[in-house]
Amino acid sequence: MSTTTVTFRVSGMHCGSCSLLIDDVLEDLPGVHTTTTSVKAGRSVVELDLARSSTDDVIAAIAEVGYRAEPVG
Repeated sequence: MSTTTVTFRVSGMHCGSCSLLIDDVLEDLPGVHTTTTSVKAGRSVVELDLARSSTDDVIAAIAEVGYRAEPVG
């Protein structure tokens, strides 16, 4: 298993419901072990099994619910 933690900068969030929506959609992705999204920080930290999902999959899932994401670093 190739697990890594990736931080994404997320734009377009306005409230706690935004971060909950993002966490909910990411938790449904195969290979996502944990996800913590913060409106205040404008970031989502995702522990991800790269053999099952990629950072592009995470970005696409976030985009599907109306937000823009990009990996930090």
